[in-house]
Amino acid sequence: MEFTESVFQKTTGELLEFLNNSPTSFQAAANMKKELEDAGCERLLEGQHWNLEPGKGYYVTRNDSALIAFKIPKRDFVGFQIMASHSDSPALKIKANAEIEVDKTYVKLNVEKYGGLLLAPWLDKPLSVAGRVVVRTEQGVASRLVNVDRDLMIIPNLAIHMNRKANDGYEFNAQKDMLPLLAQSDASSAREKFCALIAESAGVRVEDILDMDLFLYNRTKGTVVGLDGEFISAPRLDDLQCAFSSLKGFLMAEPTESIAVHCVLDNEEVGSGTKQGAASTFLKDVLHRINSALGHSEEDYLTALASSFMVSADNAHSVHPNQPDKADPTNRPYMNKGIVIKYSANQKYTTDAVSGAIFRTMCSHAGVPVQIFHNRSDILGGSTLGNISGNQVALNTVDIGLAQLAMHSNYETAGSRDTAYLIETARVLFSSYMKSEGDQIAIHL
Repeated sequence: MEFTESVFQKTTGELLEFLNNSPTSFQAAANMKKELEDAGCERLLEGQHWNLEPGKGYYVTRNDSALIAFKIPKRDFVGFQIMASHSDSPALKIKANAEIEVDKTYVKLNVEKYGGLLLAPWLDKPLSVAGRVVVRTEQGVASRLVNVDRDLMIIPNLAIHMNRKANDGYEFNAQKDMLPLLAQSDASSAREKFCALIAESAGVRVEDILDMDLFLYNRTKGTVVGLDGEFISAPRLDDLQCAFSSLKGFLMAEPTESIAVHCVLDNEEVGSGTKQGAASTFLKDVLHRINSALGHSEEDYLTALASSFMVSADNAHSVHPNQPDKADPTNRPYMNKGIVIKYSANQKYTTDAVSGAIFRTMCSHAGVPVQIFHNRSDILGGSTLGNISGNQVALNTVDIGLAQLAMHSNYETAGSRDTAYLIETARVLFSSYMKSEGDQIAIHL
């Protein structure tokens, strides 16, 4: 790929459209499904036998929120080339029996925190609700997507006159401060109207709704900012920017002797310990089934893992312009300066010298710059997918991301060039293959 301004602008426009149409992990997975099907990938179901053919692409979902797509080369495969990201972002989730009446005048919704979110950015923003409902059918139950496409509610700040020390720092109470104002009504009337609105969005009858997973989301659209359009600001850049890049690189790739695997897992923000998270068997199950469906043995599978590689792609922290001292003194990633390779001595990130070297080789081949991230030694960082998924599928793994600001805000900022860099690197990854030869790894790009 030639990195021209027109390429950066086109990529940014497509990313912003994807973000705007993906208010929750359920919509993100659905949008990826559509792109995969438009590209000719065939849907597989976990509850059915798989018949796979060389040279074809497939995808499978779990929980409507996690997705794994793969392309099989036309010749026999030697390993798997995987990029893993996640579909979820920190948010506020609506509780059951959510309507709370205040002074027989207002109705607010009872919500709880999903993940380690910054709370302040949720105040004084137009909000709506999205996710899924589960409805009864003649055969049993079925999921339906929900996205109420209108400005529906707001979490109002307390006026400075009632808290003169607000700018001196404020400790938010999630149960008290973060409940969105929905209506000026009584609770019963508001509940009836709210349920009708959810049902209309899902295209179902209110009486058929059995349960729901609904989240608040920021209605402010993503946009390009900066004097020369250097930055993008949008909700859910962590981690849909990486998921989008992986998908685009996957669709462009032509695998030769390895199976290309685009893997998007859910619930990373709450520890990955679900059936659709990185700690689950989802990735392992899919890889095993591919291996078996193509007529390979268990030993063949283990041999293939030794010649496989995974990129754990989850956004990274950029040096903050107002708080530059929060970054490590010698490893200081910046937006638009390339893909960030993440290292941690305590293995919060899986990168080691081998996986780092392999990824650097791929980036060099792609013509993409790289940067290094370490946490300051006196500041604890977060973890990501790589070390968790490695408990199920052990293979050489590198942790990377794209540099961004305001991580876990509901409106984050990243570089407008970096998405294209990761797309091209993903294309190279998915088109390549490796062979483990003792203490040497042959990389074929």
